[in-house]
Amino acid sequence: MDGTLIKIENLSISFKNGKNINTAIFDSSFEISKNKIVGIVGESGSGKSVTSMALMGLLPKKKVQLAGSIVFDGVELTNLSLKEFQKIRGKQISMIFQEPMSALNPSLSCGFQVAEILKQHKIVKNSEVKKETLHLFEQVKLPNPNQIYNSYPHQISGGQMQRVMIAMAIACKPQLLIADEPTTALDVTVQKEILELLKELQVAYGMSLLFISHDLSLVSEIVDSVLVMKDGYIVEQGLAKNVFNNPQHPYTKALLASRPSLNERLKQLPTIASIQDETFKKQIVGVNQRAIAHKKLYTKNPILEINNVSKTYITKGGLFNKDRNVKAVAGVSFNVYEGETLGLVGESGCGKSTLGKVILKLEDITNGIIKYRGKIINSLTKNELKSFRKDIQLIFQDPFSSLNPRIIIGKALTEPMEVHNIGINQKERKEKALALLERVGLSSEYYYRYPHELSGGQRQRVGIARTIAMEPKVVICDESVSALDISVQAQVLNLLNELKEDFGFTYIFISHDLAVVKYMSDQLVVMNAGKIEEMGDADEVYANPIKPYTQRLINAIPGKAKTTS
Repeated sequence: MDGTLIKIENLSISFKNGKNINTAIFDSSFEISKNKIVGIVGESGSGKSVTSMALMGLLPKKKVQLAGSIVFDGVELTNLSLKEFQKIRGKQISMIFQEPMSALNPSLSCGFQVAEILKQHKIVKNSEVKKETLHLFEQVKLPNPNQIYNSYPHQISGGQMQRVMIAMAIACKPQLLIADEPTTALDVTVQKEILELLKELQVAYGMSLLFISHDLSLVSEIVDSVLVMKDGYIVEQGLAKNVFNNPQHPYTKALLASRPSLNERLKQLPTIASIQDETFKKQIVGVNQRAIAHKKLYTKNPILEINNVSKTYITKGGLFNKDRNVKAVAGVSFNVYEGETLGLVGESGCGKSTLGKVILKLEDITNGIIKYRGKIINSLTKNELKSFRKDIQLIFQDPFSSLNPRIIIGKALTEPMEVHNIGINQKERKEKALALLERVGLSSEYYYRYPHELSGGQRQRVGIARTIAMEPKVVICDESVSALDISVQAQVLNLLNELKEDFGFTYIFISHDLAVVKYMSDQLVVMNAGKIEEMGDADEVYANPIKPYTQRLINAIPGKAKTTS
């Protein structure tokens, strides 16, 4: 019996745009065996998602040229009509999409959306649809299935939404499940739970799984074999243990090396460019070197003092219910010293972003005191407050939504300079903006471009340039690299460290990614449910975590077992 479920041969996919034809996939061939997990890894634009859309028959036929063969369980998919594909899609080949919030219908309850799939494909009798839906919710380990059945997507957490998506995808017990970046926006602990759940379901249902991600460490946790894609080509493929332990292609080697190491602290992270052109020189920051730097840092007065700070939100109960108090931050105290990077880590909802907002004075604190250079920020005069806003800047998580789509990059840089009287005239501000673009690795031509013309990494560099333009003293990085490809992330982290040395910045680095925070930070503050769970030297907290919560965060880091074995 043939053990191959899907066989792709010489697949090429091109998109027609008027008279132009842009090829996204070039002559790709691979197989997915029955009851096996195959990973596709690559950066944005590599062709991962386009490949999965072709397998699902979701590419618009009028705008796409498709060459080659896709054979699924003996059926040639490229010849199927839309009506024929509808019988397969969702029933035999199913997909978990990258962003559950946009994939789920916000106006329909979670239960209704899963039940709809069961009815569409006539999996069970109508009288048993609700029972089967609740059973699926139990299988994907959702708490309170009855409650979630009647809940709308916005009423549940990101991890729970992803589980609803998985329940929908496995409702028809498909032969092939495609998971397209199913854990990208999730905390490391939730990410680990989702990976374990997918593996359990794959074994229980005896299905094949195609797992798509930009993170090689994450993929290494779950797959049997892996394909590495770059610019529409498969550059390497093979058994996971061979590819991860002995990569052959320079691009695969670079992807593996770009992730911050958990075992040693490098002065600079390798990037794909620096590995491929062999300019990367490994420099390890030793324990003594770090201790000398810290002694110099922590003998100064703190630039920021956070004393017993709490932030409580009041949720209105309406006519018939009482108002509810939600403590987002509860009695938090720590100091930030000039020139240090303080890492703030924890799961979603732990209070880290709220703490960032109250430090920036975007939200008022409920209790406690925050001092900047010895002055209580709540008692600053109007002029002092304007100076404070200039001195403490924020690099946003999503650079696209933080940039105005209607103005060119140059104006996005010069406008805040004008507000804070930086530069004597527009000519000087433009010259400064052009110099800043060069400093963050973008040429002068980007001055005249719009945000939509830039990649995610380029937009994040613009966000960093805009922050530097303010000549700040403290920079809060709130999940500012979480949405970036691994190699782009390495470039941005290197840039942030270079800027820290050049301009003497102080960073508060907020993230749920403990590997990145450990690499960047001098001190580490671990938050849980609005309180500080643990704090101390970043390397020490990682090496010897005291609290079970911190241990759980560390153990959930993708690829940790492999890096420490």
